[in-house]
Amino acid sequence: MADEKTEKTSEKSEKKEKKPREGAKKGGRDGGGQQREKAAVVSTAEAVTPRFIEKYKSVAIPALTKQFGYTNPNQVPKIEKIVINMGLGAAVTNPKIIDTAVEELRAVTGQKPVVTRSKKAIASFKLRAGLPIGAMVTLRKNKMWEFLDRFISIALPRMRDFRGVSRRAFDGKGNYTIGLKEQIIFPEIDYDRIDVIKGLNVSIVTSAQTDEEGRALLQHMGMPFRAT
Repeated sequence: MADEKTEKTSEKSEKKEKKPREGAKKGGRDGGGQQREKAAVVSTAEAVTPRFIEKYKSVAIPALTKQFGYTNPNQVPKIEKIVINMGLGAAVTNPKIIDTAVEELRAVTGQKPVVTRSKKAIASFKLRAGLPIGAMVTLRKNKMWEFLDRFISIALPRMRDFRGVSRRAFDGKGNYTIGLKEQIIFPEIDYDRIDVIKGLNVSIVTSAQTDEEGRALLQHMGMPFRAT
């Protein structure tokens, strides 16, 4: 008799253990026993080619080929990337200025900036190694062309007393850098939400071999250089 009772109790305990496991299998993730298939999200928006890509192909390439006598299409210089750098020395005493700089660069470029940090400690500037002192963004492909379009067509003419950009700001290898004193020339930045006026540098990196080729490339793209 004792053996029969022990067998019955063991069978009941096994059934109790099996029930929640079977229920878990039947229920599945959605509780109905059937896994819901995820519907694929398909965008119906049409991809628009940046305007400056068409301008480079239809205007800059033929003009540069005629001007410098290129025999191979790969010899024609092109814009490889644009680097926007914002240095913030005031961040040593006011670290919150980094957050506003990141948000402003994100609004201007449409890309998340990278926070740059100091590499050396300088006692006279109260600077320690590893402190955040700036932000930068590197733009390529479509974002690069779209930024260049807005920079030349909208931002530069909004500068006070604008008479064109310098023709000498090349580095000897066809790359051009322009310094801006105020970030408010970009229409994406809300003037009412600005805490401090910040300057920034815009570096246009090209595949040109000489400054003359780089200057001609930017000039055909619409860069407003000064007459002298």
